[in-house]
Order: sequence, then C-alpha cells, then structure tokens
Amino acid sequence: MNEKNMKTTTQKLDLYQLHKQEYLAPKRPVLLSTTPAQYLSIRGQGAPGGPRFIECIGGLYGVAFTVKMTRKFAGQGDYAICKLEAQWFFEDHKAEKPKDEWVWNLLIRTPDFITETGRKQAVAVLLKRGKPPEVEEVRLETINEGRCVQMLHVGPYEKERETIAVMRLFAEQQGYQFTGAHHEIYLSDPRRVPAERLRTILRHPVVASKIAP
Repeated sequence: MNEKNMKTTTQKLDLYQLHKQEYLAPKRPVLLSTTPAQYLSIRGQGAPGGPRFIECIGGLYGVAFTVKMTRKFAGQGDYAICKLEAQWFFEDHKAEKPKDEWVWNLLIRTPDFITETGRKQAVAVLLKRGKPPEVEEVRLETINEGRCVQMLHVGPYEKERETIAVMRLFAEQQGYQFTGAHHEIYLSDPRRVPAERLRTILRHPVVASKIAP
C-alpha cells in the first residue's frame, strides 16, 4: 500500500466537514436546509453551568468517547468527536424564565453507523468503571430540523437574545416563523475563551408563515 492510500484509509471521519453546508455561520442570518442527523443526547433541567448540567455533559462525553475508542481499538475505523450542541425548549423566547426551570437536550452528533448496541456496551463499560449514573441517561436519537435560520453569535451567552431577535426578524421577512426547539452549537470552550470572544452557532427551525409578509 502506498503512502497516499495509507493516508486515505487512516483519515478520521469528520461529520462537520462531511456536512459543512449545514454549519455555515456568517455573522448575519441565513436560510439553510439540514438533513436528519443522529446524536448521542441527554435531557435535563436546570441552569447552564449548574451541577445537573455539568454532570450531564460529563455523562454524554463519557459515552461518546467510549463508543469511539471501542470501535477504534476493534479496527472498525475512527472519527472525530463533534462539538457539544444543545436544544433549548422555551414556550416564548421573549419571556424571562428562572434558569433553574430551563429545559435542555445536550447533544453530540454521531455517525449513522453507531448503533444502540454500541451505546449499551459503552454504558455498561462506564458503569463497571464506577462512572456516575448519568451515563445511563444518554440515548441515541435522530433529529430532523429541515429548513432553519442560522447565524453566528460572538460574545457572551447572556446576549444571545439580541442575535435571536435578528434571526426572528429575518425569518419573518422571508415569510417564515420559528417552530420547535432553539439549537446551539458551541464552537468555543468557555473555560478557555473570554466571554466576549465566545463563538456559538445559533439555529432555529422555521415553517412557512400562515400570513405572508
């Protein structure tokens, strides 16, 4: 096998590169269509950065890396672990709600070839190692958002409402309205990046408005 073929066969699968059109993130809102995507996910309620939130992130990453490494050591190929994402469920984006009442679904996009059997095996391994019980809450699910409005938010999470308002206005001008859960893709690690430089892709599914603009 020559060097070129060796590089091809050992190259990691990168889902963001494979679906790069779904991760366009200009600093202005755009319309795009997303395909159904499989995720490892864990649902919960509480303030971002609170104990429950942190424990769920740990459980989610624990399962994600265990599934990945099990396949890699078995010679079944390798892939890059995707960024943390989250769905946020609000009845009204304009309404203020106590953070301890926020409901969320933490996500890590995962290749379609990852199966329920692989997830269960990873959970069993982690529990045997004495890992926290949150690993048992991690599930595989497919999310199909379809048509969305998307935009890059730069700055503190607390100022996302301003970007969401721009996205909502853009959707209305294009003849759409928000539907479903708000979706965020975290490009920066808040433990290492100052709040004013945090980069987050904001995404929201839309449907055609009942009344044309």
